[in-house]
Amino acid sequence: MRVKDLGISFPVPRIKRYLKKGNPKLRVAMNASIFLASVLEYLVAEVLELAGSAAKDNLKVRITPRHLQLAIKNDEELSKLLKSITIPGGGVIPSIHSALLPQKSKQKNEESQQF
Repeated sequence: MRVKDLGISFPVPRIKRYLKKGNPKLRVAMNASIFLASVLEYLVAEVLELAGSAAKDNLKVRITPRHLQLAIKNDEELSKLLKSITIPGGGVIPSIHSALLPQKSKQKNEESQQF
C-alpha cells in the first residue's frame, strides 16, 4: 500500500514556508522543498509498510507505537537513522543475551548419546 493510497500528502509550499520560517535570511529554492517532500513521503511509506507488516504478524489491524518500534528497530537502515529517538509506548525489542541462556553441560550430552 502506498502513502498516496492512504491519503497522506506532503504539500510542497507548506514545507517551503516551514524551511523559510527556520531562518528568514535563508533563500530556499522550490527544488529543495520538492526534494524534502519526496524524501518525507518515502520515509513515511517505508515506516508504515514495515509497521503494518509487524501489526499483521501480531494479528492486529491497527498500528500501535509498539509496531512502529518493532518496525524501526528490526530494519538496519531505519534503526541507524532513528537511533536516538524514543517512542513512548514502544517497549523494548525482545532479545536474550547469550550469556544469560542456560549452558548445556558436556556430561548431559554424553549421557544422552550413550542411550
